[in-house]
Amino acid sequence: MRILIANDDGIDAPGIALLRRAAARVAPDIWVVAPERKWTAASHHLSFDRDLTLTRREAQVHALDGTPADCVVAAMTVLFRDGGRPDLVLSGVNDGRNAAEDAAYSGTLSIAREASFWDIPAIGFSRSKGGTSEEGDVAALAELIGNLWQHRAAWSREGAYLSVNLPKDLPAKIGFAKIGRDKIAGAADISSEDGERIVWRIRRGRPHTSRPGDENSFIDAGKIAIVRHCWIDGAPLDASLAADLNAGLSHI
Repeated sequence: MRILIANDDGIDAPGIALLRRAAARVAPDIWVVAPERKWTAASHHLSFDRDLTLTRREAQVHALDGTPADCVVAAMTVLFRDGGRPDLVLSGVNDGRNAAEDAAYSGTLSIAREASFWDIPAIGFSRSKGGTSEEGDVAALAELIGNLWQHRAAWSREGAYLSVNLPKDLPAKIGFAKIGRDKIAGAADISSEDGERIVWRIRRGRPHTSRPGDENSFIDAGKIAIVRHCWIDGAPLDASLAADLNAGLSHI
């Protein structure tokens, strides 16, 4: 079994070290491709406009001067161009939760989404701040990865990937959460305003809005919150709407 690991906090982040240690207990063949630096809220940015460089740090570990999603593309099109694609892609562990609208903003989840474009089972891991990387954390995460892999037929399908939010303390019970609403970037701080020019900065943090059964409610209760995302399903519209819209087209 071959596992590819990436993240959005950078190749030297503590979270990816935790994930590597845990994954090594599940499979013997671990590859890492991670950005050289942190990419907060990078979403699914791909670098089409410049050359990219992969730098080998150690055997099967590469740093990339690109985005989180670029890391998956680098693995599939460069490192594994002659075959041997991974069986599973793991992303994270992100430094902080990824809940609600974060599914669109998150570089961590863009990695899992990109892997799903290549039809590879993928899991993005995030964790509430304050968690440790002690032996118990490694063991609990390894057990979770192993169990999810063993039951992949129940969650892995075309276009699907998992978002797993870990609480601060592990091990913990698992819950299947609903996607909530907890928008980041909802406020700004204005530094100066002079005539035609406004200098401002997006305010960090989140309101920690929570609804019963959403990711935040599980995380705040000390549970592991799992959400399955699927980009391929879309939000189908009723066929009758097409008929109504066509009926309103006077030029046809």
